Amino acid sequence: MTDLKYDGIDQDKNNGLTHLGRIVRDAWVFGILPESETCAGWDHAQMQNLYEKVYAAWEPYAHLPSRLPEELQKKHTQIYNQAIKMAKEKGWDPELKDED
Repeated sequence: MTDLKYDGIDQDKNNGLTHLGRIVRDAWVFGILPESETCAGWDHAQMQNLYEKVYAAWEPYAHLPSRLPEELQKKHTQIYNQAIKMAKEKGWDPELKDED
């Protein structure tokens, strides 16, 4: 069986607005990873480990951006607004379709 590797947030579809991309972005928000880390070439075990760290970081805030402290809310908003803007510029349509 081939061990799949993550392409990296900068190569992910929809400018990284995917499950794995959100894990990477949330890791940036919480300072788990530097914003320069794209996770390119990471295997499943590495991404699972990152997911567990991000999940634990979200727990005190009930996994809701609105419950983050002001500094983290600002960072979250900045990181996600930039991602959404770039994805839209590349043709991403945020509207759900029947197959979504």
